[in-house]
Amino acid sequence: MNIGIVCYPTYGGSGVVATELGKALAMKGHSVHFISYKQPFRLVQFLENITFHEVSFTNYPLFEFPPYETALASKLVDTVKFSKLDLIHVHYAIPHASAAFLAKSILKSQGIDIPVVTTLHGTDITLVGKDVTYAPVVQFSINQSDGVTAVSQSLKEETHNLFDIDNEIKVIPNFIDLDAFRKLDKGHFKKAIAPNNEAILVHISNFRKVKRIEDVITTFSKIVKKHPSKLLLIGDGPERKKAETMCRELGTCDDVRFLGKQDAVGELLAVSDLFLLPSESESFGLAALEAMACEVPVISSNAGGIPEINEHNKTGFLSEVGDTESMAANALKLLKNPEMLTEFRKNALAKAYTFDIKNILPIYEGYYEEVIDKVKKPVA
Repeated sequence: MNIGIVCYPTYGGSGVVATELGKALAMKGHSVHFISYKQPFRLVQFLENITFHEVSFTNYPLFEFPPYETALASKLVDTVKFSKLDLIHVHYAIPHASAAFLAKSILKSQGIDIPVVTTLHGTDITLVGKDVTYAPVVQFSINQSDGVTAVSQSLKEETHNLFDIDNEIKVIPNFIDLDAFRKLDKGHFKKAIAPNNEAILVHISNFRKVKRIEDVITTFSKIVKKHPSKLLLIGDGPERKKAETMCRELGTCDDVRFLGKQDAVGELLAVSDLFLLPSESESFGLAALEAMACEVPVISSNAGGIPEINEHNKTGFLSEVGDTESMAANALKLLKNPEMLTEFRKNALAKAYTFDIKNILPIYEGYYEEVIDKVKKPVA
């Protein structure tokens, strides 16, 4: 197939999933065309059958804000016509689904019927999407898509709760490349972080309020009082300053490392013992899945799609949002019981295998074929 993929090129989960999906499709022999305003950050190695189409636009003085959606729609029209795409797959509804609808309408007037699949990732529905400023367009664009997928059952249900959706939403979960994320022998690296054999806990996010960074810091402060530990904080964002202040107030600065954005996340997970994810809302929890692939059990909230990944008392523990006492107690239960921790490590890896991209990719391929057939078949 000749597939166009529209995504955000930045560090967000939707861009990561879209890029990794496109790379995997290319490895299977499909032709993949990435369409965005900048090259996706995970697209570091091009294959012969991967093409990047940059959406460029001119900032005329008349426009206070450049009309990206219009420029994207025009680029989609151009790419479909001249690269002869079989299907457009847009990731994150805003503004990609509406731009795809506009492009589809233009192309249809020229005798070209291009199928469009929209994948919902989370905040495009639960946060930005339900804003009254965007909600009518989001609902319309989802219903006008030829195929719609959601990354978890939880997100599918929330989409139906928030919008009047006529389209069938197919759940195709996020995935993990187990060749890229796996436990490695990094003993020397671990020794540098934890010279006295302390436990290493890790949290990865974009440090937004919904991630509840304050709960990460509070939970760790309770753990470190009872078990020698280090905390690695990977990522950056608006809540980082608050986290730094909390560390000073709680006296944990010597045991907390703010590492910022990192590309070699797998190496850091490989030396970690537990992953902390106390989010208020999480459509899937891709960072937790990456940790599990590296045999790191997860201490998390029970929000959104997290329970679909993290099995309570098996791959980790689930607690109510904000219950840092429970999260700390669960972490200590594992850290003080090496045999239990080893068993949970094995369970985490086994669960991660069910989300291996090798298992998820054929589901996408089959769905693409189904949508193309639905759009292309002649009306009786």
